[in-house]
Amino acid sequence: MRIRVEVPDDSLFGLDNLPYGVFAPPGGDFRVGVRVDERVLDLATMLGDPVLARGELNAFLAAGPGKWREVRERAQTLLAGEVVDTALYPIEQVRMALPVRIGDYVDFYASIDHATNLGKLLRPGSDPLLPNWRHLPVGYHGRAGTVVVSGTEIVRPRGQHRATGTDSPTFSPTERLDIEAELGFVIGTGSALGSPLGTADFADHVFGVALVNDWSARDIQAWEYQPLGPFLGKSFATSISAWVTPLEALAAARIPLPPQYPEPLSYLREHDDWGLDIDLCVQWNSQVVSRPPYSRMYWSPAQMLAHLTANGASVRTGDLYASGTVSGPEPDERGSFIELTWGGAEPITVLDSERTFLVDGDAVTITASAPGPGGGRVGLGEVHGSIMPALRNW
Repeated sequence: MRIRVEVPDDSLFGLDNLPYGVFAPPGGDFRVGVRVDERVLDLATMLGDPVLARGELNAFLAAGPGKWREVRERAQTLLAGEVVDTALYPIEQVRMALPVRIGDYVDFYASIDHATNLGKLLRPGSDPLLPNWRHLPVGYHGRAGTVVVSGTEIVRPRGQHRATGTDSPTFSPTERLDIEAELGFVIGTGSALGSPLGTADFADHVFGVALVNDWSARDIQAWEYQPLGPFLGKSFATSISAWVTPLEALAAARIPLPPQYPEPLSYLREHDDWGLDIDLCVQWNSQVVSRPPYSRMYWSPAQMLAHLTANGASVRTGDLYASGTVSGPEPDERGSFIELTWGGAEPITVLDSERTFLVDGDAVTITASAPGPGGGRVGLGEVHGSIMPALRNW
């Protein structure tokens, strides 16, 4: 039977959006689908394309921008008419998988408000921004093997950390478990080793965006990060949304970057506007505690990609790089709890309880939306995780 798909006018997942994910219907294998309102369209069935019948997006992404446009246009045409009812599933009936096989994961530090807040917390009395910050997108290489799909439970990590006022560290569960609300960028087509990409190459190599929560153990991080930066305080888990929103769906969200001073070096100069007007929302145990604005990010994703490959490093299909914490200038726009509670010194009330960092049983959900065509909005899905107790007592 063929049916017409009715999408409410106010849906965040209409035909102008159509994010991609990897799903399994009841009793079936994982395959590629697009989300339309509260349903999933089985692209492998509708288009008869074996590339879309796989349990990851990588083969589809590697086919390049021409293929991306073709599949998107065919899906929009089908959904504007009628589709086979057996190819359409209610979203609550399917299982979602990590959408891409991730080879490398890099995390940046691109929000000037976040960097300023952390500088004030960690280096009081000095310039919050280190001398290099306005000259390049600062980043670190994360651990791809611990990137997990939204809904995966997060086990509280153990590690070395030193309590305030003590000289020696202990090895125990983190006491300052935190979040970082971020936007991630998924590489579609790779680049050759030794061949840097420029900012103008961004749309030819990046397929789309996914919400990211880069979980952070702040006490472990504080003890270990000098002199080489984040390591075990970050690498235990990074959650991403099950849905990857194609760049084409964000065309109406593109805006100029805020002013950059001093002017970046030539390889970082923008040829197009790749600032993005995206509004994030952070819920702590279902209570909204922050609304970070991505529009204030200092460095664009095109500049991050150019810097990531500036030394000749290659990127590969499925690689992920993230923006770093998205924060704004106001207290209720901070995208991490270390900022929101000012290092734990200013607790906030969450469901009638004063809180600083995450406790076992807590849950965090990050959502986002952006302007769409004709004055509507497009949604970026959600990234959700709940905290489980540490597993082992050393």
